[in-house]
Order: sequence, then C-alpha cells, then structure tokens
Amino acid sequence: MRALLLDLGGTVFRSGSEMLALLGDAEPATAAVVARRGPLGPEPDDLWDRMIRSEITEREYWQYRSDEVGAALGRPGWPIQEFMHTLYALAGDAIIRPTAAALVADARAAGHRIGVLTNDLRAFHGDTAMTAHPVLAQVDVLVDASVTGILKPDPRAYALAAQALDTEPGDIVFVDDMPWNVTGARAAGMIAVEVDLTDPDAAFAVARRELDLDAEAA
Repeated sequence: MRALLLDLGGTVFRSGSEMLALLGDAEPATAAVVARRGPLGPEPDDLWDRMIRSEITEREYWQYRSDEVGAALGRPGWPIQEFMHTLYALAGDAIIRPTAAALVADARAAGHRIGVLTNDLRAFHGDTAMTAHPVLAQVDVLVDASVTGILKPDPRAYALAAQALDTEPGDIVFVDDMPWNVTGARAAGMIAVEVDLTDPDAAFAVARRELDLDAEAA
C-alpha cells in the first residue's frame, strides 16, 4: 500500500505568501512590503524570483521578509520565529488547507501511512503551538530537517522519511510547494506532486488519485 508524505508550510499549512496578505490588512504600515508576496502578487517579488533561481535559500528569503516587515513595524532585527508566529496566528484555525485536511483524514481512514517531511518546522516555529498542531497528531512520522540537519532536496532527507515510513520510495506519494523539493523527491524515486500556490487544491486532487482514495470511497 502506498504511503503519503507531506511538506507543511505552503502545503498542509497555508503559505507565508497568503499570510502576508492578511498581515497587510491587519497592519497598514506593512502594505508596501507585503504587496510583494511571491506568485500571489500584486507587485513583482524579486526576492522570490531569486529564490526560485536558487540564488538564495528559502530560509534566506523568509529572513529577508522578516527583516523588511519588522522594519516597517518599527521592530528592526525581528526574530524569524516571532515573525512567523505573527503571520500564522492571523489565520487561526484556517491555517490548514481544507483539501489537505481532507486528504490526511481520508488517507488515514483508508489505512495509508502518513508522514511529514519539513525543512523548517522548529526553525521557523520553535516551541509554539504550530509544532504541536492537531493535524500533526494524525501523522505516523515527522521528519524535521531543522532537527536532523539534512534539508530537502538532499537525497538523504527523502531516505530518512522513507525509512521512517517503512515504505519503498516508489510507493510514497510526496506533496510539496517548492519545485526543487519535488525534483529531489522524483530523483529519490518517489511519486512527487507540486503544489501551485495559485491553485493549491489541484495538487491534492492528484495525490488523492495516486492513493486511489476516491476509488476506495466509491
């Protein structure tokens, strides 16, 4: 039986880019800064483009954004964990994508093993409630690269997750919103599905098909 392996931020949790829009509504002083939010616009985001070209890392991108937002709010040197806590708190319970929650619930009900492979859970969220979010209680395996020190797309990260799931890579459906992580998963032999932040639900529909969930429900 196939297993399900999920990224968290941007995949199960709504993306930081989506949260920036909420921050702009809550804190008008940040409006000019948060208008640049990756593919979600409305202004071009040169930092995001640099990240996509692998000129900076994802962590560096979010550190830059934390610095920019902190400066706009009069909080120079704003720690990344405080920035992320502020962003994610804006959404409350709506931080979880409904299609992701349904995928996890249905996969568990069908008997599929479920894992999380994230680069930044503890690095971005520390010991806040995000690291103990109820959705994480529904997964069998949690591999956090900010604990292991082995970040996606390093092949060893996928190997650790496959070993923890006790499942061959070819039987793992992996879902992530960063293209290089998806490429890395495919290179590791996994069935990899990329989340398009402009249409995230489409990826979960693909994952459901790969797990035969709708066929099982029928």
